[in-house]
Amino acid sequence: MNSFLGARALAGVEQMLDGFYQRTLVVESETGAIAGWLRLRPLPERNCVELSLSPSLEQVAERVERQVSLLLDLDADPHLIAAGLGELAQNNVGLRLPGCINRFELTVRAILGQLVSVKMAATLATRLTQNWGGVIDTPFAGLTHLFPTPERIAQLSVDDLRGIGVQAKRAACLIGVAKAVEEGSLPLNNMQDVTQGVKQLLAMPGIGGWTASYIAMRAWSAPDVFLGGDYLIKQRFPNMTPGKIARYAQRWQPWRTYATLHLWANNDFIPEEEAQG
Repeated sequence: MNSFLGARALAGVEQMLDGFYQRTLVVESETGAIAGWLRLRPLPERNCVELSLSPSLEQVAERVERQVSLLLDLDADPHLIAAGLGELAQNNVGLRLPGCINRFELTVRAILGQLVSVKMAATLATRLTQNWGGVIDTPFAGLTHLFPTPERIAQLSVDDLRGIGVQAKRAACLIGVAKAVEEGSLPLNNMQDVTQGVKQLLAMPGIGGWTASYIAMRAWSAPDVFLGGDYLIKQRFPNMTPGKIARYAQRWQPWRTYATLHLWANNDFIPEEEAQG
């Protein structure tokens, strides 16, 4: 989990430091939005996670704890999931699903990540944050900004985003998503039906199947989404058509999200038919 989050850390917002994952965030409360920071690290000897919060967030500590639980997939039962996945999970039984702290941030970053490398997606997200994110004071030199709000991105023009390297159609998509979130027609933080949510995302210009499925996985913690169109997943099934890959993956229901994670992490995976052939 640290490796996954660290490779995607957004400069100014997230940081891996001395075994700690730390980031800025905004939490909604009855009295309004509260900005602050969190810091966490695993304590393997105690089988738990240590969480520290900025004083500003202490009044909403339970909400932050819930967000951290979703980020780290702490409610999952890895042994149950591994039993469902069979041999695929045996070399990494404890693998969990990286979620998110900020669903809008995750959605924006998924759109920015379309057809580019993880590094380039992080670079674009960093430029976005530096230009339009809020500034925050923290005890950590690496945590300086809050991710831009939907309201702020909704106010941008396509040319604004093109100026930081975002392709025009993708820029229009980001602005459209931000407006939908701001207006309440895309309830990212209160999505009751993941299937309907994916359909809603796919109906938005500029969002394809990979992006919608990735958002469902990480923003909504959907356990049974298979990224069959992912480049690396297709590499794991070199002699199969997309349809055949999808049929093969049915054996991993209802844990196909976790199957995707295991396939990403398992360079030695060989489909059964190939192994037998």
